[in-house]
Amino acid sequence: MPRPETLSALRDSGWESIPIREELRRNAVNKIRNDEPMVPSILGYENTVNPQLENALLAGHDIVFLGERGQAKTRLIRGLTALLDEWMPIVAGSEINDDPYAPISRHARDLVAEMGGDTPIAWVHRDDRYSEKLATPDTSIADLIGEVDPIRVAEGRYLSDELTLHYGLVPRTNRGIFAMNELPDLAERIQVGLLNVLEERDVQIRGHKVRLPLDVILVASANPEDYTNRGRLITPLKDRFGSQIRTHYPLDVDTEVAIIEQEADLSVSADLNLTVPSFMTEIVASVTHAARASQHISQRSGVSVRLSIANEEILVANAVRRSLRSGSSRVVPRVVDLEALPASTSGKVEIESFDEGRDGEILAGLISQAVLSVFKDLVPPDTHRAVVDAFEEDLVVDIGEDVTDDAYVQLLKRIPALEAPVQALLVSEDDAESPAMIASACELVLEGLHLAKRLNKDAAAGRAQFRGRG
Repeated sequence: MPRPETLSALRDSGWESIPIREELRRNAVNKIRNDEPMVPSILGYENTVNPQLENALLAGHDIVFLGERGQAKTRLIRGLTALLDEWMPIVAGSEINDDPYAPISRHARDLVAEMGGDTPIAWVHRDDRYSEKLATPDTSIADLIGEVDPIRVAEGRYLSDELTLHYGLVPRTNRGIFAMNELPDLAERIQVGLLNVLEERDVQIRGHKVRLPLDVILVASANPEDYTNRGRLITPLKDRFGSQIRTHYPLDVDTEVAIIEQEADLSVSADLNLTVPSFMTEIVASVTHAARASQHISQRSGVSVRLSIANEEILVANAVRRSLRSGSSRVVPRVVDLEALPASTSGKVEIESFDEGRDGEILAGLISQAVLSVFKDLVPPDTHRAVVDAFEEDLVVDIGEDVTDDAYVQLLKRIPALEAPVQALLVSEDDAESPAMIASACELVLEGLHLAKRLNKDAAAGRAQFRGRG
């Protein structure tokens, strides 16, 4: 059906104007009835954040999402646009999405008064009903609310003329969702400018006798440390938000793995065949969880999920580089590729250490902790003894980036005891027959036994030797 193009045609179509809170509530009700998530791409919030968000939407509240970096706060906020109607009519030419049935700007009021039922109607897509501003020290009232446009004054209009106004982001998001990221970073005098928006639902611009009754939902994000009573947010502004929702990091490794698999960009050349073993992705996720529990890592600003994503990408990148140098088209990350992780980890965590120069040691410790955890979870303990016994016969095994996949296949033939723990890691028949997957599993078994203090390891210059502890 073609959309109406005039005010009279809009009335004849039966379209009804409702406040944005009612619009969001109505569409949220439909989502809940159909058991659909409010924001489908967010994982791990099903039983924690999502119920609170549903409550806030049903209550028609302005919302603050509190959480450390990398907890999908911005994605949550942006995802709310899916709860808006796909198209919304406005008075054509309106800068502030004037409702054709109740225009509030001077332009729209004059146009409707002049043309009546012939007033032209434009349609705005829901994606264009969302505005976002990152709170920065240079953010001004003019940016958010508006200012007199000197060019319009120069064109001959009087300063008292409402048409001289240049509207800010908040009025331009009328009948939509306005988001303010890192709200406490706004200067206090600018925070005051939002008080009327949140309570009286209007804005006042400069000395003009104009008050625009806006229909807008305000959603904000903030770090909990800045949002406390000792933080940088004025109390009257906090008081005006209806709901405060606390976000969090993934509560378990499985959820972290699912996020990695959803978000990581693992693109490689078309002539390369990439397979990432599930146990390697689990190690990457476990590194992040170890960092979140470490006393050596600052927890004030958090350990972002972006750490897991970046580590997975750098792990694959190192595996690709290694495969290219060996002339192989098969890319499978191994434990040896974990040596690349400090480059992608160090910039995403804040290390708290009294000893200078221990950063590398601390990061290596997190990786070792993750490898040992995955090894204990996936490799049956009753398979360890036979492998350790094989090393008691002065056996030495070399690993490194230049060790080929076929060399690990030969290693299985030399040490039949390795077969059982390796097969425990390779769940499919195709994996069990892939030299690259066998190589990856072998390295995890050997490294796990070393970290469990069952084998000795000598490492230097990108290579390592495993031998018995006797």
